[in-house]
Amino acid sequence: MASQGPDVEDPGGNTAPGKLHLCLTRNSGKTCRPALDDLLAGPDQPDAFDEAHYLETARIVRPSAERALLWVQVASVHAGNGDQRVGRMALSYDRTGDRFVPVFRQQTSRNNNQEVRFVETGPLRGAIISAVPTSDAPFGFWITVNRMNAGGRYAPVLRYRSGTRYGDGNPLAVIDSEMPETLRRLKLWHPGQAFPLPDRACPRPRLIAQVLWCADPPAKAPR
Repeated sequence: MASQGPDVEDPGGNTAPGKLHLCLTRNSGKTCRPALDDLLAGPDQPDAFDEAHYLETARIVRPSAERALLWVQVASVHAGNGDQRVGRMALSYDRTGDRFVPVFRQQTSRNNNQEVRFVETGPLRGAIISAVPTSDAPFGFWITVNRMNAGGRYAPVLRYRSGTRYGDGNPLAVIDSEMPETLRRLKLWHPGQAFPLPDRACPRPRLIAQVLWCADPPAKAPR
């Protein structure tokens, strides 16, 4: 169940939806198994972005035909520059304990093309891929692939620095532009095979420096 408090003023001075309370419950909220109020909590002192104000996603995803997870994504109020803290969690149902158990969680900001994606089809079905900006030059992204382990929780199986550069003019999402290289590193694709294409029009797919493009890059883009 979800409940929401009264509207608040965000750090930019705009009206925002109130604080969210998310609870997985079988008794109308008397007990939460679990509560999801800490999805945005950080390791440092509490701040204005520790609380969820936007429920972006709550849906069932399937790592396999036999297994289902609950995927929840929330976001904080907007900062003055429009940024938000975004938290995601995947939960598995524990029949013995009659409760949902977190098996993956990750926070990012939003303004720099960050993405965390549950893969629903293809050779990486059931994996969770993230693209998070690097903090030093050359400015690109850390690509991390998480797979479910024998214990039923997600753990990283691959992490590398992207060939995709921040601001390179490629209109593809970073995870899509890196997909051939991601699959190559996992030995699930090799040059000469059909490109792993995104779920959008890609009229002229080609690799440029191991990065997928669907059209000619801008003149100043690295080649």
